[in-house]
Amino acid sequence: MTETDKMLAHTEDGVGILTFNNPERHNAVSLDMWEAAGTLLEGFAADPAVRVVVLTGAGGKAFVSGADISRFEDERADVAAYERYNAAVERTTALLAAFPKPTVAMIRGYCLGGGVAIAVCCDLRICSDNSRFAVPAARLGIGYAYGGLTRIVDLVGPAFAKEILFTARQFTAAEAHQMGLVNQVVAHDELDAYVRDYAGQIAENAPLTVAAAKVAVGEAVKDPGERDLARCDAMVRACFDSRDYVEGRRAFMEKRKPEFEGR
Repeated sequence: MTETDKMLAHTEDGVGILTFNNPERHNAVSLDMWEAAGTLLEGFAADPAVRVVVLTGAGGKAFVSGADISRFEDERADVAAYERYNAAVERTTALLAAFPKPTVAMIRGYCLGGGVAIAVCCDLRICSDNSRFAVPAARLGIGYAYGGLTRIVDLVGPAFAKEILFTARQFTAAEAHQMGLVNQVVAHDELDAYVRDYAGQIAENAPLTVAAAKVAVGEAVKDPGERDLARCDAMVRACFDSRDYVEGRRAFMEKRKPEFEGR
């Protein structure tokens, strides 16, 4: 298996699916995988046929188990290598955090370290009931970057964030749901069908409306002085000026399913 094979992407009915495909290492992520993931996400962002993106892991045992430590001798051997690795991680997580379309992390099994960092960059997280979550940085002597920390705090609040980071222990799916780290917990054998239907519902909705809602929610969690309300207003006006708004009204009156185009 080449490094390129370790990141897979395909599209199904308006849903782009990005798969971390390194199951022999529980989908631990190498430098090449981080770089490939960023490129594939850019492709999904530019493709008008893709309305929602699902991220998942291959093999059935893990979403992402963190960094591929077996590659550290090569990928973090010196300062230049370390900086290249960090640049790839920051590029991909920044792309994901600011992605223009809805993103869903479909989590089965282990979601550890960098896996949690990826998951919290997504808009929504759905996991199987046998999933396990942890940020083990405190057991490895690794410093956790501020950007990743703030995303965890934004989701679960400071008290749970401290528990995750201070203890470095594994949390069950039920605990992750209780603290707000995941949106839904689904039976292991029902996860694929559930997420397929869930993403499909989003993909069928008006893309401009969904995009406007995503931006507005993102602005709402910023400090008041940093909010771009003009951008929010412009996106709302674009919805009312769109062909999709006409289609939505007509479909409602005609009692049929709307066919939105994203324009």
